Amino acid sequence: MPLSLKTLTPISFFILFLLLPFTASSSIQYLLQSQGLPVGLFPDNVKSYKLDPDGLLEVHLDSPCMAKFDGRVHFDRVVRANLTYGGLVGLEGLSQEELFLWLPVQDIIVNDPSSGLILFDIGVAHKQLSLSLFEDPPVCKSQEVLAEKIGRKKGFQVQR
Repeated sequence: MPLSLKTLTPISFFILFLLLPFTASSSIQYLLQSQGLPVGLFPDNVKSYKLDPDGLLEVHLDSPCMAKFDGRVHFDRVVRANLTYGGLVGLEGLSQEELFLWLPVQDIIVNDPSSGLILFDIGVAHKQLSLSLFEDPPVCKSQEVLAEKIGRKKGFQVQR
C-alpha cells in the first residue's frame, strides 16, 4: 500500500515535525563536509539553508546568537557566503570578537586539510585556528538568554 497523506496519523506528523530541525542541521553539516569544510562552522540552531546554483549559500538560524570557537562569535539570523570547495568567501552575518572589538569575518578557508588549520579572514588580520575546534556544531545562545544572564549577575551585585 503506497504511503499518502491520508495514511499518516497525527503522531506521524508530530514525529516528522520534530525531525525537521535535525534534518536541516545535519544536511548543512553534510554540505560543508562535501565541500572540504569542517561540520562545526555553523551553530546547532540552523533552521534551514539554501544553496543557489551559482554557489551562494544562505543559512537561516532560529535567532541571532553567540557561540564560541577560540573566542566569541556572533551569528546573525541569516548568514550568507559564496561556497567554494574549501571555503566560505564574502561572508555576511558572522562577526568575531577581537580585543573587545567585533570584526566581521570575511572569509573562512581550508587551504590544506592535512595541515589541520583553518583560516579566518577578519579584514585587518588573518587567524589560523585548529580544525579540531570545528569538529562539532557549537552551541549557540540567543541574545535574549545572554541578556537575561547578565541582568541576573548585575542584580546579585546590587543586592550585596
